[in-house]
Amino acid sequence: MSTVAVDASGLKLLASNGKKPTNMPTEEGMKVDQKLDQHHSYEFGGPWGVTAIMTGFPILMYYFWICLWFYDGQLVHPHSVDGIKPFFARMLQHVREDAYPNAYAWKVYSGNIFFQLFLGWVMPGYKQEGLPVPSLGYKTLTYNCNALFSLYATMITAAVLHYTELFRLTDIIDHYGPIMTVAMIWGFGVSLGTYLQAVATGTQLRMSGNFVYDYFMGAALNPRIGPIDLKMWAEVRIPWVIVFFTAVSAACKQYETYGYVTPNVAFMCLATWLYLNACAKGEECIPQTWDMYHEKWGFMVIFWNFAGVPYTYVYSVVYMASHDPSKYRFSTPTYALMFTVLISAYCVWDAAMSQKSRFKMQTQGITTFRKTFPQIPGCIVQNPTYIQTSHGNRLLTSGLWAYSRKPNYVADWIMSFLWGAIVGTATPIPYFYSIFFITVLTHRCGRDFERCAIKYGKDWEEYCSVVKWKFIPGIY
Repeated sequence: MSTVAVDASGLKLLASNGKKPTNMPTEEGMKVDQKLDQHHSYEFGGPWGVTAIMTGFPILMYYFWICLWFYDGQLVHPHSVDGIKPFFARMLQHVREDAYPNAYAWKVYSGNIFFQLFLGWVMPGYKQEGLPVPSLGYKTLTYNCNALFSLYATMITAAVLHYTELFRLTDIIDHYGPIMTVAMIWGFGVSLGTYLQAVATGTQLRMSGNFVYDYFMGAALNPRIGPIDLKMWAEVRIPWVIVFFTAVSAACKQYETYGYVTPNVAFMCLATWLYLNACAKGEECIPQTWDMYHEKWGFMVIFWNFAGVPYTYVYSVVYMASHDPSKYRFSTPTYALMFTVLISAYCVWDAAMSQKSRFKMQTQGITTFRKTFPQIPGCIVQNPTYIQTSHGNRLLTSGLWAYSRKPNYVADWIMSFLWGAIVGTATPIPYFYSIFFITVLTHRCGRDFERCAIKYGKDWEEYCSVVKWKFIPGIY
């Protein structure tokens, strides 16, 4: 019987019985991993490109919010050269007066951050081993997956605060602008703190030598506070909790204003809860993903989790919370179709994510999986087929992954499109999520495929010949 040792940092030492696990790379694979763990070229346009992203995206967030809240969801712009200066003056005035990071906004946003940290520290969880990490000498990190307990503790706490009027949930949408500003400040600040901590402790990885670019991409791979893996904690506990409660806030506001909740807002409450609950109930699958295994924790990920996702993915909710329901009312068959497509896309997305992650767990010798609600049929592939690579890894060719290299991306994008389509043609701004998302997914897919081509060589070519389609079978 094999034994394992765990050190004080939560790293599990592999192969303590003298045998190599099935997911450990070969010597050739280790050389490739060493190459991939070094900086070779700039992405996102290099230092100038990431500077443009870090300055332009917050500006875009303010612009869309102002258009939704103050200009009936229309994309306002100056109508003449002489109107440029007054236009920007109005925009800046809205930011100064309507999005100022006041003390209440700091209390609401920061209170949630510290509450989620507290829950992440004290709540019981399911212990899950991650994949071997090359930069850690192929050790694995152990993750305390307690997001599900934390989620329901948060929901109960929010309900108590709302009904006792200690904190009205409607304040989330009513103070959207100031809270969004605080979220941005948190995003920039945590990015800088994490970067400096990694450099100070000598744990930086794949550095380019350019501060701006490295700040954007990140320096640390697996920063932790006690039992909390910050990268995984932030991916689940911050953005999707805020997204869900923003939808709930809009529902509460509608009920207080009209005495009912529209099917459109109810749709967003369901859609956001499905996403949040899926991340929480399947949290043990996250350590097997590329985000945890390879992506560094820098501005690109941190700002997106702290501010980008929660304050750009819910533009439909912001619009519906500030406009009369007559502007986005649908017919009953349309509602039925949208709910059906949403649930269908969710099932495909959830099953695909589960199949891939649990296949990776199987290569680690993990065959018993926890049961949480809801379990999607086919979420675990029985007797999976795969391509054994010379690197040492296995590439899944069964289940949904037999038809597409990224079936999860397709389903995920369909859900993102529905999050905008729920307001119909009332305003184009909520469609930003799906437009931006497909750009990100396409770029990320290119990064992933390029990395796989280097990592697996001819085995990747064989895999592509077996699983021919990148996204949609028979189309692309």
